[in-house]
Amino acid sequence: MLQVAGIDTFYGETQALFGVSLEVGAGEAVALLGASGAGKTTLLRSVLGLTPARRGEIRFEARDITRRPTHEIARAGIAWVPDDRRIFPALKVRTNLALGRKRSGFKSWSLDDCFRLFSALEYLMERDCENLSGGEMQMVAISRALLGSPGLMLLDEPSQGLAPKLVQDVMSVIARMKDHGVSVLVVEQNAASVLKVTDRVYVLSQGQVVHQGASDALLADAALRKELLGT
Repeated sequence: MLQVAGIDTFYGETQALFGVSLEVGAGEAVALLGASGAGKTTLLRSVLGLTPARRGEIRFEARDITRRPTHEIARAGIAWVPDDRRIFPALKVRTNLALGRKRSGFKSWSLDDCFRLFSALEYLMERDCENLSGGEMQMVAISRALLGSPGLMLLDEPSQGLAPKLVQDVMSVIARMKDHGVSVLVVEQNAASVLKVTDRVYVLSQGQVVHQGASDALLADAALRKELLGT
């Protein structure tokens, strides 16, 4: 589904990623872990074309998207839920969701599909988004992305600022998206939670991949987690 091959990404003259490679298979959930400033969000931005890679190659369904405009990448079937959610606060939930609708070559999601993922969402439709809690905003942000019919979902810190019960709910949704055939690449600080619902994991440090492997293996190896993540 996604192949990132040896990309170097810069902010001006400052290099942020150094020869980073990773893959996400069809229907696979992959965790991207690392300390703050390791380059995780930069990698997502490179995939989306927001901060294009200067060297290397990014392919989505075998098509080169390395330097394609962001709107073309989104229309091809890549969705993004940023860490700040980017909800329009003055608009109702219904309107925010409507703004995410687009067609791609992947499964079309309906509002009813989103209601099955988030049972509370149906009762928020007429609420102004500025009056939502953090968990409710995350429901809207993920649902809006799904209504764009993605083949690949990029999630940046989806559990950030959420209560423990809501963190569990978000992780459950990641697993259910995978069951529906949506591939997921998720950046997350809560390593223990995300490793339970993903298939594989990459760890970044100072803009380089320092570990890759099965999520369950890293979850089971406390000493390696401590070495790589400090937790």
